[in-house]
Amino acid sequence: MAKKLSEYSKKRDLRKSPEPKAGRKKGKGKRIFVIQKHDASTLHYDFRLEIDGVLKSWALPKGPSTDPSDKRLAINTEDHPYAYKDFEGVIPEGEYGAGAVLVWDTGTYENIKKENGRTVAMQKCFDRGHIEIRLEGQKLSGGFVLTKLKKGKKDQWLFIKMKDDAADARRNPVSTEPRSVLSGRTILEIEKSDEQDPDQ
Repeated sequence: MAKKLSEYSKKRDLRKSPEPKAGRKKGKGKRIFVIQKHDASTLHYDFRLEIDGVLKSWALPKGPSTDPSDKRLAINTEDHPYAYKDFEGVIPEGEYGAGAVLVWDTGTYENIKKENGRTVAMQKCFDRGHIEIRLEGQKLSGGFVLTKLKKGKKDQWLFIKMKDDAADARRNPVSTEPRSVLSGRTILEIEKSDEQDPDQ
């Protein structure tokens, strides 16, 4: 576990940042996903999938879409600890990823990638650069694909909504549903709260 999260730990001074330290998931149960809205140097969304005890992570510059015709860039970043799924707050100036973070959506997911009638292990899907999942979140649901681009930088993937009953080209949840599913706050409210209570 420590090896998987070594890059995460190297990039942060966890004595200064309120971000969680490395830790294991307690117990079993369905695998989770989380999408965090992150107002860093540029506003973006971080999509995280629980795979083998850590949260595999991608930065989505434009956020997720429910329109299957949208191919959203997803930049693979370092693994995050499982405890990061609940993190909301402000990463202080001078620290990696400085800025406010909120939990925009969260829920469970199902691996739906199959070969010869059998489910392909999530780590194998990640290593191959092609993931097929069904989300059960508060804002997003249905099938999604993450696929690594064959050309360009090795960390660039695409995040695409599958054509199913949850697809909706008219819906724009990024702009119409800005609040945290945990606290009900907006990014601005989190920033202001931190200014009022710097020890929060």
